[in-house]
Formats: sequence, C-alpha cells, structure tokens
Amino acid sequence: MTSHGGRRTQAERDAITVEIGYALCSAAFAAAVVFGAVAGPALLFDLPDTPERLLLHAGLVLAPVLFAARVVSVLLRFRSAGQPSQPGRTSPDS
Repeated sequence: MTSHGGRRTQAERDAITVEIGYALCSAAFAAAVVFGAVAGPALLFDLPDTPERLLLHAGLVLAPVLFAARVVSVLLRFRSAGQPSQPGRTSPDS
C-alpha cells in the first residue's frame, strides 16, 4: 500500500475489497457458529426458564462481540502484512 497518501492502484483497491468481504463473511460464520453452540441447546431442548434465558442472552452477547473481534483482527492483520518485495514472488519468511 502507499504510505504517503498517494492514490492506490486498482489492484490495491481490489485487494482491500476482497479482504473486507472475507472479514465480514468469516465473522458472520464464526458468530453464527458461536450463537448456535451457546444458544442452540436452549432452542432445541425444553429447558427450565432461567437456563434457557441465560443461554439465549449469552449467545446474543457473544455473537456480536465475536463478529466485531473477527472483523478487526482480519483487517488489522491485512493492514500490517507487507507485500512481497518482488511482484509474483513470496518473501522468504512467509
């Protein structure tokens, strides 16, 4: 990426778009899995009221938190990842 505020190339803009899409899709999937794992028993089984409400509320709190954490972590990792020094080649430490 350009570090001096210059215009980005089309390839850089495409890479950012793909990374944002990946971050959103993987975060939505992870949040859905966590919600299903935490709140699923409350939805599938006939539980007493207190554990049922507790599981549903825990799922409703954990899913958005995980979603936000996943999006931020993917985008920060993309931002800090350097591009290879030679186009078409990976750096030796990758």
